[in-house]
Amino acid sequence: MKNTRILLIEDEEGLVLSLEDRLRGEGYIVESRTDGKSGEEEAMTGEYDLIILDVMLPERDGFQVAKNLKDASITTPILMLTARSSTLDTVLGLRIGADDYLTKPFDAQELSARMYALLRRSSMPQREPGTESDQIRFGDFLLDTKKQELSKSGETIPLNTHEYLLLKFLAENPNRVVSRDEILDEVWGYESETTTRTIDVHIAWLRKKLGETEESRHLITIRGRGYRFDTG
Repeated sequence: MKNTRILLIEDEEGLVLSLEDRLRGEGYIVESRTDGKSGEEEAMTGEYDLIILDVMLPERDGFQVAKNLKDASITTPILMLTARSSTLDTVLGLRIGADDYLTKPFDAQELSARMYALLRRSSMPQREPGTESDQIRFGDFLLDTKKQELSKSGETIPLNTHEYLLLKFLAENPNRVVSRDEILDEVWGYESETTTRTIDVHIAWLRKKLGETEESRHLITIRGRGYRFDTG
């Protein structure tokens, strides 16, 4: 991806050097910061196509940085790096604004795959007006695929990148069962056992935002097969 700008926020000197060399060798333009405060300030410029963000940072931790960026409406995809392996930390990172995560130590090819998936999704061109409807209505909700927004009665419901992509994919394939493999391929762009588990997390978050905490009306789990989107 020519001229793609990557911001690396990481304090491990050896990892910074190796990632800078690798990413520049792959053709990326790379800037790095070694603490959360200066990294956040640089990310706030909005000049980057992807942010690689470590959790354990001096000055300000990665969780707070990710939250502050999302609160400031910075839409740059965030790939979070963490030495922590607990599900709780993973869920927290995704909930506060990260778009994906990778647990240290990680394979360089896996990092490249995660980066490519996020960059591919964020750079996908919008559909030309008139070729297909830019609006998907279901129940009291409106999903505007041109604005990439979900709303109810005119009020915008904030979604992170994968929540939006997941809802869009399901809504564009109504009334049929889609498997987890389909979701991984279409929404995340790669297969990963860990990422498979995050599908349930994202479905749960979407249900909460749709007000379906007690009974699912639109996002239906088909046990052992996948999910079905009902428009009613």
